[in-house]
Amino acid sequence: MFDPALLRPACIEALRKLAPRTQLRNPVMFCVYVGSLLTTVLWLAALTGVAAAPAGFILAITLWLWFTVLFANFAEALAEGRSKAQAASLRHAKRDVMARKLSTPPAQPFVHAQAAIALTNAAALRKGDAVLIQAGDTVPADGDVIDGVAAVDESAITGESAPVIRESGGDFCAVTGGTRVLSDWIVVRVTVNPGEAFLDRMIAMVEGARRQKTPNEIALTILLVALTLVLLFATATLLPFSMFAVEIAKAGQVVSITALVALLVCLIPTTIGGLMSAIGVAGMSRMLQANVIATSGRAVEAAGDVDVLLLDKTGTITLGNRQASSFAPAPGIGEETLADAAQLASLADETPEGRSIVVLAKQRFNLRERDMTQLQATFIGFSAQTRMSGVDLPEREIRKGAASAMRQYVEAHGGHYPEGVRTTVDEMSRRGSTPLVVAERRDGSARVVGVIELKDIVKGGIKERFAELRRMGIETVMITGDNRLTAAAIAAEAGVDDFLAEATPEAKLAMIRAHQAEGRLVAMTGDGTNDAPALAQADVAVAMNTGTQAAKEAGNMVDLDSNPTKLIEIVEIGKQMLMTRGSLTTFSIANDVAKYFAIIPAAFATTYPQLRALDIMHLHSPSSAILSAVIFNALIIVVLIPLALKGVTYRPLGAAALLRRNLVLYGVGGLLIPFPGIKLIDMLMTACGWA
Repeated sequence: MFDPALLRPACIEALRKLAPRTQLRNPVMFCVYVGSLLTTVLWLAALTGVAAAPAGFILAITLWLWFTVLFANFAEALAEGRSKAQAASLRHAKRDVMARKLSTPPAQPFVHAQAAIALTNAAALRKGDAVLIQAGDTVPADGDVIDGVAAVDESAITGESAPVIRESGGDFCAVTGGTRVLSDWIVVRVTVNPGEAFLDRMIAMVEGARRQKTPNEIALTILLVALTLVLLFATATLLPFSMFAVEIAKAGQVVSITALVALLVCLIPTTIGGLMSAIGVAGMSRMLQANVIATSGRAVEAAGDVDVLLLDKTGTITLGNRQASSFAPAPGIGEETLADAAQLASLADETPEGRSIVVLAKQRFNLRERDMTQLQATFIGFSAQTRMSGVDLPEREIRKGAASAMRQYVEAHGGHYPEGVRTTVDEMSRRGSTPLVVAERRDGSARVVGVIELKDIVKGGIKERFAELRRMGIETVMITGDNRLTAAAIAAEAGVDDFLAEATPEAKLAMIRAHQAEGRLVAMTGDGTNDAPALAQADVAVAMNTGTQAAKEAGNMVDLDSNPTKLIEIVEIGKQMLMTRGSLTTFSIANDVAKYFAIIPAAFATTYPQLRALDIMHLHSPSSAILSAVIFNALIIVVLIPLALKGVTYRPLGAAALLRRNLVLYGVGGLLIPFPGIKLIDMLMTACGWA
């Protein structure tokens, strides 16, 4: 049930948490804490003969009240211990290593071969420094690959033994300090200063001195405190009421303060009060188990309330890494001419799509990479604004990009956009491929050369996952830079509710704000600098560990596996945490009912014999009835610790269905279970002669 290695530290930490300042952070359990101190004083008084109840009875109540406090502390300590254990392995990755610092950051590939290299301690590296990392070296600091390609072992961070490829350009350029290069070499530009590395922030988050409460947790705490205060005032009035009743009736005994403390502790929501913090810590721990680092419990909780998921098409809904599959030349243009132009425009394109174009041209027409220095080529990088890239040569310029952008380019430079090209683009889009139009301009006039077809495949099982989310009332929106026809085809195949085509950073930001203006919570993933504005705006923003530093800083979660589909799992974990808290709150309030039937008759039946009708459990004696209720109240916390740590079983149901299920299972269950539980404890004490 529990990891034995965590039990001893959790027990020690439970004792440390008995400090008054620590107990004060949980108002419900603080009442139990004060009650335990009060009954301890009453027991000491009873030893001197100054008490209204037997010393043995007061001692038994006192011990079980202290156990109640300790069990609540133990639940929280155990949850914190699990998180700390998960982060402990990361600390091993944070060690001093030597780095090969380059004298000047390379401006062009392979410059590191001529640059001066100085061995320095990783702690001396600063943001902007460039380091050469070779096979067998440990990455000295977080950074982005600016040259080279290498296989990297990230098992210390992600737990996955399979190495990953890290290379310059594209979405897989980020490396994390503490990982190890297995083959080849890379040049990395450091993106953080000492103390700001990902491992430093991660350890600080997990082992922080105090976990911030989430909004729902604060609201629930206020409710529990209000309920506790009402019961406290009600219990406090019972002593003068009992004194007055005994005086008027001339019968019975005045209820003891020990019995009133026991009554208060049993009636206030101690079960959820003792487990609430553990539930929150365990929610963050489950995120860690999924290799997701949440900056706060607020982000985990928000994931459970999400209404809209913005999912990037490539790598999330589709397999990603679209590959060039064919060349479709424009009317009057040869296929080899198109392949030649497409390859020239893609030689500096470091994306998988760009490289696949170069490879396809080489395979189809044996076109080899050219010496671009002799050609005096100037490469034009892709821009989200122009949605095209290419190369400028002395006699012509070549561009490739989205069909709509290329049409504007051609027509703006006096060219004609052929109807046949438009038909080809539409056909490729309808079958879910991505058309990439290639054009060239000579002597001031532009013409369309043809279309490159890029293919991507929808992931298996993703449609069923979206159907589950729909049953939960969550809307899914696919984000893609493709044109509307391509986006519509893939959206229909994947089963998403909506899509945003030809997405720009501004368009994504506007969509998030529009949903939030309707009172909805939005979650999204991102890895690039252009995703940072939308990530900063989203309620749940999951940045990829392989993404840029800007994306990581803008998000409130980091996915160590860099798996965009993890967003769905994150939502499920968030909902599971909310379901767990709601279920245990329902159980806690419902299971207090049985304690009325145990303690009220025991405390007041001597004055009002009619109250014996409430003793439906036929408990042995008033003292055993009160003690049995207190013992059950303490033990139920221990019984529910595994559920608080593991979480209630997640089911993809709507809110109304979940509410009905929880009311039946945990409401009715919480109402019925205490009756046999208290009776069984009473029978055991009677059999042992303790009643």
